[in-house]
Amino acid sequence: MSAFTVEGAQDPPGPGPFAGGALGSAALRPLLEVVLEALASGAEQRGGPLPAGGPERVADEVRATVGAVLRERGTGAREALETLVGLVARGAADPSEPLCAAHLHCPPLALAVAADVAGSAVNPSMDSWDQAPAASELEALVCGELARLVFPAEGGPPERGGAPGPEGPKRPWGSEGPWGSEGPSGPDALVTSGGTEGNQLGLLLGREAARARGGAPLRVVCGANAHHSVGRAAWLLGLAPPVVVPTPAGVLTAGALDEELARGGGAPALVVATAGTTDAGDVDPLPELAAVVARHGARWHVDAAYGGPLVFSERLRGRLAGLERADSVAFDLHKLGWQPVAAGVLAVRDGAALRPLAHRAAYLNADDDTEAGLPDLLGRSLRTTRRPDVLKVAVTLRALGRSGLAAMVERTCAAAERLADVIAEDGRFSLYARPPLTTVLFRPRGLPDAVVAAARRELLVGGAAVLGRAAVGGRLWLKVTLLDPTVREGEPEALLKLVDEAVAAVVERGAGADGAVAASAEGERP
Repeated sequence: MSAFTVEGAQDPPGPGPFAGGALGSAALRPLLEVVLEALASGAEQRGGPLPAGGPERVADEVRATVGAVLRERGTGAREALETLVGLVARGAADPSEPLCAAHLHCPPLALAVAADVAGSAVNPSMDSWDQAPAASELEALVCGELARLVFPAEGGPPERGGAPGPEGPKRPWGSEGPWGSEGPSGPDALVTSGGTEGNQLGLLLGREAARARGGAPLRVVCGANAHHSVGRAAWLLGLAPPVVVPTPAGVLTAGALDEELARGGGAPALVVATAGTTDAGDVDPLPELAAVVARHGARWHVDAAYGGPLVFSERLRGRLAGLERADSVAFDLHKLGWQPVAAGVLAVRDGAALRPLAHRAAYLNADDDTEAGLPDLLGRSLRTTRRPDVLKVAVTLRALGRSGLAAMVERTCAAAERLADVIAEDGRFSLYARPPLTTVLFRPRGLPDAVVAAARRELLVGGAAVLGRAAVGGRLWLKVTLLDPTVREGEPEALLKLVDEAVAAVVERGAGADGAVAASAEGERP
């Protein structure tokens, strides 16, 4: 009898052995076959980018299929996997479908998904070395490589126990920097859950730097184009709401930022710039902003959650020129990196900037354990328990290399350019602007915003296409966010045909037009 068996109790029915250990692979193999069959069957039954019928129909099917969530007796592994994986696959908005292009929601690479399965099976928790011996070292290597990719001129972080890296540029707020007089340590990075956490960390590091300096509290300054998570991060951190600089042209300009920082009276400021807005993919003029930030002695965080992976491409990274002058940069690999969620990174130009995250919990990083040489992982995140998200990233980097990822980024940007060309040549639609990254905004000519919104819902509820919406320049636009580098011949034209048919259906019903379906297109870009 096992030491963990309760005397007199029967072994519960279950799915068999655990996923790890010597027996884990044998246990997983038949279950993964069931999962793969359910995924294929569900996608075939769905037959498009998302299920038709809208929220009510999907909810009805989910409730009917699930029935009792917690039954007295289980149904067994095969039935549970077939039923629920099949249900979610049938009811998915699948980013691997070409017509599912509303959000920064990428089709994940099969090899990254396979690596994610392996990470789940081994199940390391990244908060102490004794839970993740190899995975924690792998994370340190990957983070160092990605940090040097963002900050190539700063040198590498020191080897564990080694000397600091080469001297970097002058830190803001004093020659010794806000972290003391130990000097810069070279670039470093942390794994995050995405841009929201990355922005929160960027603001947190700025707040702690201001506290170390003493005096006035930190002012966060961002453009009106900044991601909503910047304001939320300020709220969570007990900071004043960000000072929002108007961005009528879609980007934060150097002149407007200069004026705002001058009004600050020398109070410590953290500027948040954006390299890839959610609405249009716009990139702030980073070199000009860097000069303004330096002149005022402010700190600088760049939200590059969308555009950051352009650093893989020598041909395209010029679009992010100036990024390397930031103090911290958030970017995601579950967007233009084709990773399953979550795969975010926060890179810092000086690894010493991460010292405020240091934290002690005796059961995870006791002083004597650290002194004896056990790595301290608790300061590598605001989270305690963390999945080994680095494994799928490391597998992808190794399998594709920099050139392979660069080619995918370049093909995706080129696909957006081709879609913009097709729209520009089609008299039925107005193109907002050439795509700075992979987002294309357009709208039917001569129709009010209400028709644009209703046509999008027509496509969505009908299961025909998943398009986004963006309110830019005083008008509502349909948004295509391309994250698939395999766009095929004829697909852009097919998308426009679907949109045209949806618009026609809305106009015929008079839906959403408020009696003004034939309203003029005054204010539209040609």
